[in-house]
Amino acid sequence: MKTTAAFTVCIYAVIFASVAAEQKSKNCNEVRTAYSSKGFNINDVPNKGIHAAHLKVCPQGFSCCTLEMEEKLSQQSRTDLKAPVSQLSANLQSTFTQRHQHFDKFFKELLSNAEKSLNDMFVRTYGMMYVKNAELFKHLFYNLRRYYTSGATAVHLDAVLADFWAELLERMFRLVNVQYEFSDSYMECVSRHTEQLKPFGDVPRKLRLQLTRAFVAARTFTLGLALIPDVASKVSAVSASPSCVRAAMKMLYCPYCTGQVALKPCKNYCLNVMRGCLANQADLDTEWNNFLDAMLSLAERLEGPFNFESVIDPIDVKISDAIMNMQENSMQVSQKVFQGCGPPKATARSRRSTKDSGFPGRFRPYSPDARPTTAAGTNMDRLVTDVKKKLKHAKKFWSTLPDTVCAGDRVAQGDECWNGTAKSRYESVVLGNGLANQVSNPHVEVDITKPDVLIRRQITVLREMTSWLKAAHSGNDITTDSEEGSGDESGSGCDSPSCDTDKDIYFSTTTPVRSRVGKPEDKSSGSVQQGLCSLPLVLAGLVLALLALYAR
Repeated sequence: MKTTAAFTVCIYAVIFASVAAEQKSKNCNEVRTAYSSKGFNINDVPNKGIHAAHLKVCPQGFSCCTLEMEEKLSQQSRTDLKAPVSQLSANLQSTFTQRHQHFDKFFKELLSNAEKSLNDMFVRTYGMMYVKNAELFKHLFYNLRRYYTSGATAVHLDAVLADFWAELLERMFRLVNVQYEFSDSYMECVSRHTEQLKPFGDVPRKLRLQLTRAFVAARTFTLGLALIPDVASKVSAVSASPSCVRAAMKMLYCPYCTGQVALKPCKNYCLNVMRGCLANQADLDTEWNNFLDAMLSLAERLEGPFNFESVIDPIDVKISDAIMNMQENSMQVSQKVFQGCGPPKATARSRRSTKDSGFPGRFRPYSPDARPTTAAGTNMDRLVTDVKKKLKHAKKFWSTLPDTVCAGDRVAQGDECWNGTAKSRYESVVLGNGLANQVSNPHVEVDITKPDVLIRRQITVLREMTSWLKAAHSGNDITTDSEEGSGDESGSGCDSPSCDTDKDIYFSTTTPVRSRVGKPEDKSSGSVQQGLCSLPLVLAGLVLALLALYAR
């Protein structure tokens, strides 16, 4: 008896719940409120559920939706689909736009500080002799800035540095030999043989290598930082396909039609929809990650051997050391020039001392307290440490977008979620990321044979930038198709191990070539043969013939 009564109670409870649910489904008040909160006309929503055989996306039957509502909610779903992706992309863009600005400002201020430091130091050390020749140094920094901003298409670093040292040699050579007059053609002879003379010691060679590596690394790294927000902006602007919008509408707003406005989509359901909608974006991930790895690798260089700050900050000291080396070896350098380019023409002016020629003695460097303050209120180590964290965090950004979107209060778990047709568990298998995995997507029709053109273009851009970054990691600049060879050495002697820098130099004023006559074996005839090198070839041959006859 008790069992029968209990069963009867259960039957009534089920019937009551069913009737209550039916009444709620027929009552569209909650839908009217939610629909109007989206900015739509509340009068579009029927007061009670209607038979919706006309709906194209949502389940048919008794519904709180009309065809007009479905069309409006479909447009809303396009906006709602794009919103989280756009927000995540905007955060990424903002992060790296700021980092690019920080690095760019830092590098530019380092250059400005270095130029100011050199000017202050040289005014104090060399006085009016520097002031009269200051434009040479200003031009050097002007070209360094041009390279940083415009690259090798505007400035060839090797050529700039070679010209700087050749011009500096010419001016100093005149200053330490004021008792002579030098024609333009004579000074051209001197300039042509700057490398062989090595008047500034090993400073030009070392500085060229350091500057080239540091500038290439700094410039390429900032280009990479600027590329991140650019790619993110373009990729996030890719519009959703009609099939994607339809799937998003079904996932987000079909619960409205059943009167269940608070019902969230099942997480796995959301993942399949979003992976179908973002299939092309996910294919960007491989080149994106390769690019970020190259950025991280170059960042390590910026902390170490290619540290822009450690190269630029003491450039004034290095150039001053080169000048002092020239001053101390001015007599030997002058004698080699006189042997190779011929004896100069003496002037009527009396011979002046080195001190009188404008060089007041060995440079005394500033104390650390007198050095310029850190550029942009930071330093290289701090900037690199910060950006490395951001770069690592940005890896797999595109392939994890569906997981990031389908999280938190946007989705629900278990049986208490919308599976596309009802409030129940989602049974379909979750597909992988990328275009190739969407062949059997149950919600979004994806043509895997037609990848998005804009995204493919960004993949190409990332691949190209990655090659630039890898080249910069080795100290090479390949950011322009018109890149020339490595260029001439910058007044330092050659870099090759085969170069014997201890050999005497010999010049030929009749030809502009830089090849050298071999070192004489007979020491007794060395001075004679050195003189021969400055004679025309025909005359040299005649003298050699006469010497041979004399020897017999």
